[in-house]
Formats: sequence, structure tokens, C-alpha cells
Amino acid sequence: MPVNIRQIQPADNPVIAKIIRDTLTEFGANHPGTVYFDPTTDALFELFRKEKSVYNIAEVDGKIVGGGGIFPTGGLPSDTCELVKMYLLPEARGTGLGTQLINRCLKQAKDYGFSRVYLETMNELKAALKVYERLGFSFLNGPMGNSGHFGCPLWMIRDL
Repeated sequence: MPVNIRQIQPADNPVIAKIIRDTLTEFGANHPGTVYFDPTTDALFELFRKEKSVYNIAEVDGKIVGGGGIFPTGGLPSDTCELVKMYLLPEARGTGLGTQLINRCLKQAKDYGFSRVYLETMNELKAALKVYERLGFSFLNGPMGNSGHFGCPLWMIRDL
């Protein structure tokens, strides 16, 4: 399975927005306070032009199958970025691609000078929770920063 991970381009916006929303719908997590209703989901290329942010697109045989990125979310300590919008199509799950994407994001965060990576998630995404824990993320008692995603009741962090 030839995998290509590259930075987002403007033409990727509608494809990745559909993957994000379809995945949330699949898991019954398409509720208010999530990226499902976040208007920036339709303009990720533009959003990730912000300094110290990057969004990676994963392709298999030239087809976009998911993505994930890091973002200096407002309200986070200056040494901390957020792992954001990690979503894969069903055919790409369980292949190691999610781990590959997260590891790429962790390296990019370190390259940008961050020392910790934070994330917000939800109980419905059970397989993702296992991956995050396996990669060294640990649970927090409450949220950090101002993501505005009040529909995500689980928060995790990892040192780099």
C-alpha cells in the first residue's frame, strides 16, 4: 500500500472536510461543540497557514484517505500545540497509517519548538483512544486552551 503524506493544498479542502464529517457521523459523534459544526473544517488549507501549524494529508494510491495536523490553539501554553483533525477513512484504519500520521505530527511539533502536544477527543472514538495511549498520551482532568470544542469531553497530553 504506497502511502504519501504531504501538506494540505487548497483543492484538498472539500475532500478532507467530507472525510471529517463522514467519520464523525459514522461514530455518532456529529454533535454540537465538535469540528463537525466548525466552519473552519471547510477551509483547512487557509486555517493551517498560521505560523507553527501544519496539516498533513494522507494518500494511498493517489486517493486522499485522511489527515491530521498540529495547531497552536489559543489559550494553550506557548510550549504546547494541539494535535487536531485526525481522521481516516475506514479502509485506512488499522493499517498503521494513523500512527504514522501522529508520529509525523509529533516530529513537526518538536521541529517547531513545542515541548508538549495536547488533544481533545471523545468516548465514541475508541480505537483512536487506544492509539493515543499507545503513543504516550495520558489523560487530563480538564481541558486546556480555547478550542471551542465543548463536545469533546476527553483531554490528553504528551511530552515530546
